[in-house]
Amino acid sequence: MAMRFEWRTSLCTADFPVNAYEALRLRVTDHTPFNHLGWLCAAEQALDQHQCLVVLLGWDGDELCLCLPLVAGRKRFAGLRFRTVHHLGYPMADRLALLSLLDAETMGQALHLIRQRIPHALLQLNELTEPVGEQSVLTDWMARSSTGERRLSCRVPVHLISDADRQEVSGDPRYKLRRARKRIAACGAQVRRITPDALSMPALLQALREVESVSWKGDEGVGIFATERSRQWMESAFTALAAQGLVRVVTLELDGRCISYRLGLLEQGRLYDYNLAFLPQHADLGSGRVLLEEWIRWGLDEQWRWIDASRVSLENSSHQLHERMTGQLEHWRWSFYSWRPSGVLLGLGLRLWYLVKPALQKWRPQRAGNPTPANTSQIQPATSSTTPGLAPRRAS
Repeated sequence: MAMRFEWRTSLCTADFPVNAYEALRLRVTDHTPFNHLGWLCAAEQALDQHQCLVVLLGWDGDELCLCLPLVAGRKRFAGLRFRTVHHLGYPMADRLALLSLLDAETMGQALHLIRQRIPHALLQLNELTEPVGEQSVLTDWMARSSTGERRLSCRVPVHLISDADRQEVSGDPRYKLRRARKRIAACGAQVRRITPDALSMPALLQALREVESVSWKGDEGVGIFATERSRQWMESAFTALAAQGLVRVVTLELDGRCISYRLGLLEQGRLYDYNLAFLPQHADLGSGRVLLEEWIRWGLDEQWRWIDASRVSLENSSHQLHERMTGQLEHWRWSFYSWRPSGVLLGLGLRLWYLVKPALQKWRPQRAGNPTPANTSQIQPATSSTTPGLAPRRAS
């Protein structure tokens, strides 16, 4: 493939090839709402002054075959600052497809260009999905790195919507759902479905933000509206996606006020359950389970195919979709440590940590007088001969 590479410094300029980008996005079958240009432009606008965006485009004639927007910054490891590169959208994008139609050899050229343009210690691509039964073109990047790591981020529960969902769910979830519905009916709250457009989205986000701010997410500062940067990002991103009809919200309202919500994104018949929150004084209602059921009923009415947990913790996930899941999807994190001295040092430090970690995990419980916990981590071997398999992290 005779590829022509091009560098850009923004996705938001008037001369950015929007139509070619959209054609590429649609050709990548596992694309997600977080690959939408509206989401990525919002992420770009939320970058701070210490972050630098570069966009690598790959052209085959007039056809765009690669778009890789990368953000360079600095991150501390063991008290030292290293130059790192992430895909634009990190860490708020819950699932990404790699927008590339290149083969492994041409992707190797792309990596060389990236290292020339933005020298770094670590290039990390988070929350990537992979086509079933196909080897990722990123595998070749492992062999081109001083250390390479492919690591499981999370297993996301998914629910395939079917006619069986028209019947009441069985088992323990049935009784939990019945109790929640009785409590909600007793207090007079109402479930509401909302498909916002660009005009109504800002006011709706304000209502959702007010709920999150007083929830446990607001108290702990882990919500999607927790910082000024994330608030700006979410408002711009969801307004852009609402303009394309991709946003769905289910709320529980009491006396005209939202007391609980689930916020989702709909793409290719798949509803991504992105965020939820509820007022703490109404925590005993069990509204989350009722609103999840409403997602499923809405999907039946409009012929959605899937309800997904957008992202979950790798271990001990409490997402309610686990009760209804019919399958799982895996998210992967790829890390590529460069051959620069900083990259070699950081990669060696990582490998040393994973040599020491098992002994440390065994020693800590013994010191506390507790039995050693079972190791539930799954080891994913790297394809590079220079790199051992590394254990997965717990999803945030």
